[in-house]
Amino acid sequence: MMGWAIFALLAALVATGLILARMPRMVWELVGSALLLGAAGYAWQGSPSLKGDPRTAAQNTARYDEDLAKLRNAFSGTDNKAAPWITMSDGLARQGDYTDATNALVAGVKAEPDNANLWVALGNMLIYKADGALSPAARFSYAEAQRLAPKSSAAPYFYGLARAQAGEYDAARALWAGLQARVPPQTPLYAMLSANIAQLDRLLAGQGRQ
Repeated sequence: MMGWAIFALLAALVATGLILARMPRMVWELVGSALLLGAAGYAWQGSPSLKGDPRTAAQNTARYDEDLAKLRNAFSGTDNKAAPWITMSDGLARQGDYTDATNALVAGVKAEPDNANLWVALGNMLIYKADGALSPAARFSYAEAQRLAPKSSAAPYFYGLARAQAGEYDAARALWAGLQARVPPQTPLYAMLSANIAQLDRLLAGQGRQ
């Protein structure tokens, strides 16, 4: 529960700051998207209150997550080439049809092979298709997204999330620490990455005591 308490406190502090600064609605929406990072980060164990034991694919059966989809869209911004494929895929995923949702994105990357946003979306969808497991195909998708857009935050964030869910805490930490090193310290993303990395450090310390 402490993770959610920290997230709620940070959200309240950011909201108060925006009220005092009388920021426009667009800024509220951008910050709201950034704050979703914290929720996503604390959710990677399935529950912020659970101990950090790696879960099997059967225990980690993935359901389509609207918040993660919004977060993915916040990272990608306006991308008219990727949007039609991602919209089609999301619609199928909401119906639980992860196979056709994945196929839609495969068609997308065939049509737009240099679009990093499509590769990130494909990596995420492949995890749904594999009942929460991080498959070789998903790993390739994230790696391809990183190759195509090395300065983007989306691929290292979601690949780190996937590796944390898979129990690959060292690898997840390396991805998130590398991303944090190039994020401005005053941003919500930096704060959320700090919280996620701290959680990983606790899990790694716990493994060391076993």
